Amino acid sequence: MIAGLRGTVAGADADGVLIDVHGVIYRVGTSATTIAELGQQSGEVQLFTRLVVREDQMALFGFQSQEELALFDLVTSVSGIGPRLGCAILSRFTPDRLHDALSNGDVTLLATVPGIGQKTAARMIVDLRGKLPQLGAITTGGAVAPVDAEAIEALKALGYSLAEANAAIASLPRDTSLTVEEKIVAAMHLISE
Repeated sequence: MIAGLRGTVAGADADGVLIDVHGVIYRVGTSATTIAELGQQSGEVQLFTRLVVREDQMALFGFQSQEELALFDLVTSVSGIGPRLGCAILSRFTPDRLHDALSNGDVTLLATVPGIGQKTAARMIVDLRGKLPQLGAITTGGAVAPVDAEAIEALKALGYSLAEANAAIASLPRDTSLTVEEKIVAAMHLISE
């Protein structure tokens, strides 16, 4: 379907932007983060998009980065969270903050998104907890080896933030002979420097 749009910003509102692609103007639902980023750019912009088809409508949702689009796909896979609510979640949380809230089981924090109650927040945690390594892969910008994902989770359990853990593991040499424990120790040395 429509995987992306490249054009100029023709306008914006609270939950979407208008993108002019050679005279055809598309309305694209998005997050406040993407709206703010697009507002600072002049000239041609590119959005990675997802076309959502329902019985009564077709809607296009798009984001400035593939990482944000992947997060949108992930949160909208939860029962009860549609595309508009998915955009609201991405407007409220950065990828790191969302990952931390999900991995820590912070129902109260997730329920601060308008339209998400305690039950939906709890369902998000249960449904997405097994998919958290995918979020780790998103924030480092590529695929994460299982050993690296395990090391990142261990560093987070030791109290380091997701950003610190990702940066430290990504900085390590791509030596495949390192065990998880060796990667954790090396990453802790990098973080403390």
